[in-house]
Amino acid sequence: MSAKVSVVIPAYNHERFIEQTVDSVLNQSHQNLELIVIDDGSTDATGQIVQSFSDKRLKYVYQENQDAYNALNNGLDLAKGDFVAILNSDDVYSENRLERILQAQKESGAQCLFTDVIPIDDKGLVFSDPEFGWNLWHQKNRQYYFQCKDLYTAFLKGNFMVTTSNLILTRKAVDTVGRFCSLRYLHDYDYIFRVMLAFPDKVVYLHDQQLLYYRIHSGNTLGEAAILGREQDKEVIRKYLLARVPEHVRGVVAAGAERLVELEQELFEVRAQMVPCSQVAPIWTSTIGSYSPSMRRVVIVQRGVSCEEVHYFRHYCYTQG
Repeated sequence: MSAKVSVVIPAYNHERFIEQTVDSVLNQSHQNLELIVIDDGSTDATGQIVQSFSDKRLKYVYQENQDAYNALNNGLDLAKGDFVAILNSDDVYSENRLERILQAQKESGAQCLFTDVIPIDDKGLVFSDPEFGWNLWHQKNRQYYFQCKDLYTAFLKGNFMVTTSNLILTRKAVDTVGRFCSLRYLHDYDYIFRVMLAFPDKVVYLHDQQLLYYRIHSGNTLGEAAILGREQDKEVIRKYLLARVPEHVRGVVAAGAERLVELEQELFEVRAQMVPCSQVAPIWTSTIGSYSPSMRRVVIVQRGVSCEEVHYFRHYCYTQG
C-alpha cells in the first residue's frame, strides 16, 4: 500500500480561498491521505465551507484563536500519516504535488522535501513578470543557493522555501524535530533550520519543480508586522549562524556579527542626515501621524532616507507583512 500523507491546514478567516485550498488536497493524484483543518477561531464562513465537504478523509477542528503556530502544532498532534505536509488556508497544491514529492523521497531517502513555488494574486493569477518585486527577491535567494550549493548557508541568506505550505516531512522528522516555535511570523524559517540540524544532508530542495501556488495578497502594506518580522529574522539568523559555529569561537563570531549590524545602522543614520529634504519620499511625512508610537520612532530615525531606500523598505513590508 502507498504511504499515507497527513496534510495539516491551519485556517483563519479565509472564506475566499479555503474551498480551493481543500479541493487541491482532496483531488491529489496521490489519494492515500488525511486532511486535518484546524480552524483558528475564524469569524467568517471558513468553518462552514470546510464542513460542507463530505469526504471521509477530512477532519475539521475548531479552536479559539491561538495564532498559526499553535494551530499547526495541534494539527501535528492529530496527524497519523507516514508523512506530514503543511498547507496554509489560502495556498494551493498542484494536482500531483504529493505524488511527485513522495517519488523523490523514495529515490533520495530524504527526511524533508520542498519545491519551488508559483506566486499568485487574490484572483489566482500568476505574477509572471520577472521584474515584479517578489520575483526579484525570490530569484535572488535562489541564485545564491545555486552559487553556494549548500542549503544551510543559502537559508542564512534568505528563506527560499518561502512558506510553511512548502513543507513535507517524514514521520521520523516530525517526531524528532517536534513542534513549531512561538514566533508569529517566522516559525517556518526557524523550523527548517531545526530540520537541517537534525538531519544533515537529508533535506532535499526540488528546485526545478513548481508544485505549490503561493498567495501574495494585495492588501499587504507598510505596518508594524514588517518591523516585528525583521526583528524575528535577525534573531533566527543569529541563532542558527552560531549553531553551525564551533562552540569555542561562538563568542567571537557573535561579537563581530553584532558590530557589523551596529555599523550598518550607524551608516544608515549618517546617510539619512546628509540627504536633502527634497529627496525624502512623501509617504514618510504624509502618513507618519497614522503610525503607532513604535512605528513612528522608526520613521523619525529614518526621515531622511532616500526614495530608493523607502521603496526597498516598502517592498520588504509587502513581501513579509
